[in-house]
Amino acid sequence: MNAEEFEQLKKDYLGTPIPEELDPVVKKALKKGGINVSKYNSRSKALKAAAVFLVASLALLIVGVNTSPVFAQAMLKIPLVGSIVEVVTFREYKLDEDTFKVNIKVPAIKGLENKDLENSLNEKYLQEDEKLYAQFQTEMEDIKAKGGGHLGVDSGYVVKADNERILSIGRYVVNTVGSSSTTFQYDTIDKKKKVLLTLPSLFKDDSYVNVISDNIKSQMLQQHQADENKTYWVKGIETEGFEESFEKISPKQNFYINSDNKLVISFDKYEVAPGYMGVVDFVIPTEVIADILVGNEYIN
Repeated sequence: MNAEEFEQLKKDYLGTPIPEELDPVVKKALKKGGINVSKYNSRSKALKAAAVFLVASLALLIVGVNTSPVFAQAMLKIPLVGSIVEVVTFREYKLDEDTFKVNIKVPAIKGLENKDLENSLNEKYLQEDEKLYAQFQTEMEDIKAKGGGHLGVDSGYVVKADNERILSIGRYVVNTVGSSSTTFQYDTIDKKKKVLLTLPSLFKDDSYVNVISDNIKSQMLQQHQADENKTYWVKGIETEGFEESFEKISPKQNFYINSDNKLVISFDKYEVAPGYMGVVDFVIPTEVIADILVGNEYIN
C-alpha cells in the first residue's frame, strides 16, 4: 500500500455515511448503559477521530510489515494477548551431491500452554530427525565405499487440522534406494486440555478396532468396484502377488482428526496395498462410530 492508496482509504472511510436508523439504536444503548445521551453527539466526533487514527495506524502497520524486513522482525517480538499455537520449521538438513540427496525439515510446535508436552514433542522430533540424517550419512558412505549408487531421503511435515480445539500434525519420511517407501507419523493435540490424544482414548472400549476395521474393508471393496485401479490386499479383491490380507487395524493404528472433525485412519505405503497406491487414508463416517465414542468434542 502506497501513500496514494492510503489517502484514498482514509477518504473512503470518512465519506461513508452513518445509516440514520443506526443513530437512535446507539443512543438507546448509551442511555441503557447509563451514559448521558446529550453528550453522545459531542463524543461522536472524538470517536470518529479515534477510528480514523485506528485505520491510519493499521494502514501504516501493513505498509511497515510489507516493505521493511527490519520492521517485520521487530513486530515478531511484540507479545500477543492469548496463546497462538503454530508449527514452524526448527531446523533443516540438506545435501545434494550427485546421486545422494537429503532434505529433512524438523518441525517445532510453539505456543502450547503445556510446555512439558510442547518440549517433549519437539525433543522427539529433533532426535528422530537427527537420527534419520545420521543414518543417511552412514548409508551414503557405505554405498560410496562399494562403488556408488543412489540414495535419497525426503522428510517433512504437514498440518492436517488446526482449530480452536485440536492440532493434528503429520510427519513423513520418503526413503529412496532403488524403489521408494513412505511412512507417516501423526500427533493430535487437544489444545484446551493440553494433552496428546491416542486412538483408544477416543472410545468407550476396544470395540472400535472391529467397527473401524469392518468399515475400512467395506470402503476398500467399494473403491475397487468404482475403479479397478484402486486395489487393496483384502478378501474380495484378487491381486497379482497377493500379500497377507488386511483383517484389523492395530489398537494404536496411525490416525489423525482432519479439519472437518472426522477421524482418519492412515496406512503407510505397502501396508495394506501395492506400492503404486502410496499412503492410503480412510475417513471413517462419524455415524459408524458415534455410539462408541467417548464424546463428540473432537469428532462430529
